[in-house]
Amino acid sequence: MGQTNVTSWRDFVFLGFSGSGELQHLLFALFLSLYLVTLTSNVFIIIAIRLDSHLHTPMYLFLVFLSFSETCYTLGIIPRMLFGLAMGDQAISYVGCAAQMFFSASWACTNCFLLAAMGFDRYVAICAPLHYASRMNPTLCAQLVVTSFLIGYLFGLGMTLVIFHLSFCSSHEIQHFFCDTPPVLSLACGDTGLSELGILILSLLVLLVSFFFITISYAYILAAILKIPSAEGQKKAFSICASHLTVVIIHYGCASFMYLRPKASYSLERDQLIAMTYTVVTPLLNPIVYSLRNRAVQTALRNAFRGRLLGKR
Repeated sequence: MGQTNVTSWRDFVFLGFSGSGELQHLLFALFLSLYLVTLTSNVFIIIAIRLDSHLHTPMYLFLVFLSFSETCYTLGIIPRMLFGLAMGDQAISYVGCAAQMFFSASWACTNCFLLAAMGFDRYVAICAPLHYASRMNPTLCAQLVVTSFLIGYLFGLGMTLVIFHLSFCSSHEIQHFFCDTPPVLSLACGDTGLSELGILILSLLVLLVSFFFITISYAYILAAILKIPSAEGQKKAFSICASHLTVVIIHYGCASFMYLRPKASYSLERDQLIAMTYTVVTPLLNPIVYSLRNRAVQTALRNAFRGRLLGKR
């Protein structure tokens, strides 16, 4: 396609909630409430685990970084969405859109590999409990966390470069509520086949590699659980992994649906629902299924509040 259709504008406009009309203020109140609960829960978990020396173990170390990663992920998307709902300003600059895509993709990828690291942690805890302390040593845990973050940022950079090296046509209306790759890619001029292939390859690498490690971990875990003679022992061992499996299924299910499919199958209403799940619901789900139902974390939270109250007296 010739360059005559390429415009010089430097702003995008979100249309994700353009049809909600009078419901925008109601949506603002709903999403703000959910976001505050999510933010508060994750911050409390980080503080509680940091203050309680009994929770300075690999399992809770990964929980801290998962909560931190989820918090950063939502910070890049939800405040801007709330601003648009409250003020009616749905415009975002070209640079702002690229930055939002970079950070959201980076933290989403980081979450995948943190979940893989947590799967490995559960494997060692169940399959080699006597060697857990020596194998899951601080050095290995730090390496797993740093690797997750580095891969995340490289993935985010790759996704952003694949999209924003393209020229955009006269339409600058994003059929979404944030700068996700599929809706922004749909605005590009000319043949985007190579870019679609690049996004697919990057997404496959992240999702399949991290999910492969999770699958291998759980294959060994399942084999170990089946060898436990008592049903009570099997139930206890499985309960250790139940929270992790719940979040893995939701996280990978939503991500696979969004990124491992052709551009022709994009749908505004359906994609918004899926995106709302992994941007609003999943970050809220993590502290509930991982930590707020965990007795050790509940005790740490109570102790932290008790210490805070006593400190004021």
